[in-house]
Amino acid sequence: MASSQFVSDCTIDALSRAAKQLKDGNLIAFPTETVYGLGADAQNESAVSRIYKVKGRPQDHPLIVHIGDWQLMGEWAEEIPDFAIELARAFWPGPMTLILNRSELAKDFVTGNQNTVGIRVPNQTLALQLLNEFAKLGGKGIAAPSANRFGQVSPTSAEAVREEIGAFLDANDAILDGGPCSVGVESTIIDCTGANPKILRPGAITIEDIKSVTGLEVDSPADSDIRVSGSLENHYAPRAQVILDETPQLGDGLIALAEIPTPPGVIRLAAPKSIEAFAHDLYAALREADLKEIKRVVVAQPQGYGIAIAIRDRLMRAAAGRVLHD
Repeated sequence: MASSQFVSDCTIDALSRAAKQLKDGNLIAFPTETVYGLGADAQNESAVSRIYKVKGRPQDHPLIVHIGDWQLMGEWAEEIPDFAIELARAFWPGPMTLILNRSELAKDFVTGNQNTVGIRVPNQTLALQLLNEFAKLGGKGIAAPSANRFGQVSPTSAEAVREEIGAFLDANDAILDGGPCSVGVESTIIDCTGANPKILRPGAITIEDIKSVTGLEVDSPADSDIRVSGSLENHYAPRAQVILDETPQLGDGLIALAEIPTPPGVIRLAAPKSIEAFAHDLYAALREADLKEIKRVVVAQPQGYGIAIAIRDRLMRAAAGRVLHD
């Protein structure tokens, strides 16, 4: 395919052009606070189908619709419970996706043929400006999964997007460079279709956060039949083998908190000083391991609650190995 446009100077004019490209059916990779997304007009079936093709993503795997303001979620969803509105008002813009009963606007090609839709308002200036420019053209939302090949490591920089999927994009597609993502792991996904909220994918918004806002208990996701992004056993995997909580051997890569020393002959990939920094650095470190052709990466998992739960979730899936999709 022809080379896509790489936009490093994301002025309002550049974002206006990107919004027009979306409206014309092209794909735009853009930053959010979590990871970079690969966006298409959520009302354009042919454009959305290209997301699946570029990613090598199964057609029944639903996409998240990004909107510019929480008050717009009523366009995409119906029968919205009060606790979902409370969560939206508290945490949007922010790293949280709400699963709601879909409206007529949300079609099967976005929802993966489910009766629910995932919606989020990103907390990233460039993303919000893009959504605003898109709305000026009549756009209702941008469908956007992470901007990587399916099952592989999510990108947290524009350069990582270019390396991962640049060859699969067309000349009228674009990659917007908004710098590194501030959070570094995907959004918390919360099922809001029952009497109580239910976390389907952990992220920066925690059980404690949800309880404090809603006053409700958070149900276990074990009995959920809703398909969501990042829920497969094998996911977020580099080419390197990911080993959890073992002693690294000569030539291994190591990702661990800064307080953990690096043994002789081991390649340090990241030494974050906090749990939040661990989340921020994780995917870039896994990508670096592949660039350095390291065969094994040992990760000392951070303990505790909060975003540490999300980190351990991603690492468990990465350690299950990579599933290749042509």
